[in-house]
Amino acid sequence: ELPESWADMQEPLLEGMCFTLKYLGMTLVEKPKGEDMAAAAIRRIVATARVGARKFQKVILTVSPRGISLQDADTQEMVENISIYRISYCTTDKLQNKVFAYVAQSQESGALECHAFLSPKKKIAQAVTLTVAQAFQMALDLWEAAHAG
Repeated sequence: ELPESWADMQEPLLEGMCFTLKYLGMTLVEKPKGEDMAAAAIRRIVATARVGARKFQKVILTVSPRGISLQDADTQEMVENISIYRISYCTTDKLQNKVFAYVAQSQESGALECHAFLSPKKKIAQAVTLTVAQAFQMALDLWEAAHAG
């Protein structure tokens, strides 16, 4: 449950805001951003996820000005840490409105990957997207402040 003024809360974001989501999967994309590209990628991920009929990995996605970190909700094991500078796009899908997705450049291959997550509610998917946008802004502000002198 998010407080009404959560968008004004800078403090928790510095530490990292946590969301518990289900990881649907990943697909490679050709463009770093764009609504149509993301929608198509999410459709592919969701279609593949439905076919698989396996249990989805429950993850704790933490958003901070440093980026996104993924932790297995059951084992607490770190799955991935994505620098804010490698993330080029994030969205809540218009049709699958409980799906949050982001596009990031893979550290290993340099390929653009779209990762999709299922949230329990539409509001949560939107909150993750807004929080990532806010983290981008904070990272930019911090970067500019560091380079101002």
